[in-house]
Parts: sequence; structure tokens; C-alpha cells
Amino acid sequence: MVAAAMLEGLPPNGAAHVMRLSCDEWTARRIADIIFETFDPATTAAAAFEKTAHASGSNNSPWIVEAYFGTPPDEANVRALVSIVAGAAAARAATFGRVDERDWVAASLEGLKPVRAGRFLVHGAHGRDLVKANDIAIEIEAALAFGTGHHGSTRGCLHMLDLVARKRRPRAILDLGAGSGVLAIAAAKLFKRKVCAVDIDGLCVKAAFANAKRNRVANFVRPVRAEGVAHPVLRAGGPYDLILANILARPLRDLAPHIARLAAPRAEIILSGLIARDVPGVVAAYWRHAIALARRMDIDGWTTLLMRRHGRRIMGP
Repeated sequence: MVAAAMLEGLPPNGAAHVMRLSCDEWTARRIADIIFETFDPATTAAAAFEKTAHASGSNNSPWIVEAYFGTPPDEANVRALVSIVAGAAAARAATFGRVDERDWVAASLEGLKPVRAGRFLVHGAHGRDLVKANDIAIEIEAALAFGTGHHGSTRGCLHMLDLVARKRRPRAILDLGAGSGVLAIAAAKLFKRKVCAVDIDGLCVKAAFANAKRNRVANFVRPVRAEGVAHPVLRAGGPYDLILANILARPLRDLAPHIARLAAPRAEIILSGLIARDVPGVVAAYWRHAIALARRMDIDGWTTLLMRRHGRRIMGP
């Protein structure tokens, strides 16, 4: 029986190309991370899972890492990435082939375990019986979009949301790069407020809407397809008291002035999708716009930042 432990990315339409490698758990997780960080999540996905379920939870049990591609991958490039994490021998051992999309879903979703982050429990349909009375349950079927709650960046955002809720109740909320909608749904359930959930990918927008309906918060979550922050719906809904952006370091730096314009005075901004070396550059980019670091959280090698807006809101186009 395959026990999936981690899944990130968007299974591409007609996902027919796969890279596989058998290794230890640490290596499998790190390779999945670097694949996710390097490639466009709209066309590439990665999964790491235990080859055989062991009740003992032994760290020595064999694991498989798989990367799925919507188009034929550059094998030399992928092997070079594997080599960075696991060495040349592992890079040579990686195999490439074709796979049916049905196999992707079976291998990567069926065994996903529910994930706890603060008061949140993120689960699939198969995990409903594990929801407790005081849990804020979020049911996500991630076959259509990034965001199962398993990734360290998503879990960090959920923990930060829980911390924010203990001190304030934001009225206007924006989720940039919403993916499956897990963070927008979490915010809607937590605050019972409208959430503008934005993504560049139309499939993600559809998945976020479907997941919002599944979680009975469709009246709060408004998925919007938009590139950047220029969409009129985003501007009309601001200024925002809470902004979430679980993306990657470069777009987060580029978005700093735009997020500053959308942020209300004393707004809180949760940024994630970062690794440790990204943090100084991202913090500096936001400091230039009167947004300062309030708290940092590191989970599974991924960093989440809680930033706070100071001073008057920046006005401009």
C-alpha cells in the first residue's frame, strides 16, 4: 500500500511524463521541494511518498519521489537538480517515462493524511471521520490545484492565520496566488468575512470555487482570475486588513509596492513560499514600503513571514 506523505503542485492536463527515484525520506522530500520551487506549478507537480506503509514509522523505509510534467521535461536539467540535493549517483538512478493521469491521482492523493495546523485540520473526503468538535475543518481534494495543506509553506500560513485571529478580526481579506483556495477558505471560516481569492490560472480559480462550495463558504470566498494586482475587483475590495501571498521569493519581492498600495494602515501581511536564503531580500523589499517583519516561522525548510504595515497607506495607481 502506498502512503503518500507530501504532495505539491498542479497535476497538469494530460500529465503524461514522470521522473521517478527511490531513496530515503529526507532525500525524497527535498527533491520534491526543489522541483516545486524551480518549475512552474501550472505545468509541473511533485509527490514524495513511502513505498510501503510501515506501522513502526521507520525512517529507513524506502520512499519514492515523483515529478509530473505536462510536456516532455529536459532530462539533463532535472537530473542536475536531483544532483544538487542527492548527488550524482541519485541523479543517474532517476528514471523518466510516461504515466497515465489516473495513476498520478491514485499515487499522490489516495493516501494523503489529514494535516493539523493550529486549530485547522485540512483533509480529503476520506478524512472526515477524523474531524473533532473544535477543529476548523477544511476539506480539499487537490487533484486540480496546488494546495493540500501538506507543504510547509501552506502550514506556516495556516499557523499565522491562527495567530492573527487571536488578536484581531480583519474586515477585508485578500489571498494572492490562491491555488486550491485552502487559505481563502481558512480565512473565511475563521473570520466570517469576504475573501478575494486571486490566481493567474483559470483551473485554480475553478478549483477554489469548487472547494469553497464543498466547505460551505462560497458566500464568503470570491475566486478571481487575474495577473498581478491590476484587476478592478482587487482594487474595489481594498484597502485590505489582511493579505496572504503564498507564492515564491521573486514574485513576492516584485509585488511589494503593489501589496503596499492595497494594504490598509496597520494591515497584516502573511508571506510564504520562501526558503531561508530568501528572507533578507523579501524583508528588505517590504521595509522600503513601510511594512516590517513581525514574526517568522520555519516548517520543513520553508519560511513564513508575518509582516505589519506601519504609517499611512501608500496611494497611487
